[in-house]
Amino acid sequence: MSEQWTTADIPDQRGRVAVVTGANTGLGYETAKALAGRGASVVLAVRDVEKGERAAARMPGDVTVQALDLCSLDSVRTAAAALRSRLDRLDLLINNAGVMYTPKQATADGFETQFGTNHLGHFALTGLLLDLMLPVPGSRVVTVSSTGHRIRAAIHFDDPHWERSYSRIAAYGQSKLANLMFTYELQRRLAAHGTTVAVAAHPGVSDTELIRNTPAVLRLPVTWLAPLITQTPAMGALPTLRAATDPAVLGGQYYGPGGRFEVKGHPRLVASSPQSHDAAVQRRLWAVSEDLTGVRFPFGEARQGLSPSGSATAG
Repeated sequence: MSEQWTTADIPDQRGRVAVVTGANTGLGYETAKALAGRGASVVLAVRDVEKGERAAARMPGDVTVQALDLCSLDSVRTAAAALRSRLDRLDLLINNAGVMYTPKQATADGFETQFGTNHLGHFALTGLLLDLMLPVPGSRVVTVSSTGHRIRAAIHFDDPHWERSYSRIAAYGQSKLANLMFTYELQRRLAAHGTTVAVAAHPGVSDTELIRNTPAVLRLPVTWLAPLITQTPAMGALPTLRAATDPAVLGGQYYGPGGRFEVKGHPRLVASSPQSHDAAVQRRLWAVSEDLTGVRFPFGEARQGLSPSGSATAG
């Protein structure tokens, strides 16, 4: 694999269809723009349609907009139905949208906002769109996680919505750990189909709107250190783009910046935390996610004992 992978390495995407959540700004915008620039038909799935239309107007090629609010399962279902009515196939689903370090809030369905948006909304969207992907060779579900999956992170099955107490940092860690566990469990379940694969990525530390909710105690140090520890959204999008398009990618892999501490740099294969690979917790999280969202995926149980990273190749 190239050690200096860039958008110039993205293969021709003509004939491929991609849906990118949160694509009106930041990482999602750069991801969608790069895919469209290589010929993909791209749908920007965004909460603010007006901003999405403005973003689409700045991108090359075939780019359209779909309203999607991941804080509402009704909106997720409406968006999925609209996409299913207009698309006959889906090659790439990029689960990019997210919130970070929000004050204690709840989604329209009563979920803690970070867990509800970052994990449950994308879990539901993926399940509702997956049958558009299963017949498509080389199709991929790419979910964006974070190095935050290592920071005070655990799946709090006894209180997933932080009703007893709240830590915005730990809640974010839970949501990003859930993104990885979802990817690994999804890959195990996809392995029997031999077409679609699930891959994860993280952007390192990128200068995007996500940092606006950084706790006050961290905001000043982050501001001072920003020139040293952050990279542009275009660079931050590269791990996602590599996970989505590199022919050498395998299902169940995880991509991030190749620099020291995975803060910035060109994308490469990286490792997630040991606890993210706990298969029993992955299965339990899947069952809880099904119960909370009411979404069932169009295939059966995962095959026992199958490694999530050694099962399928996407090209």
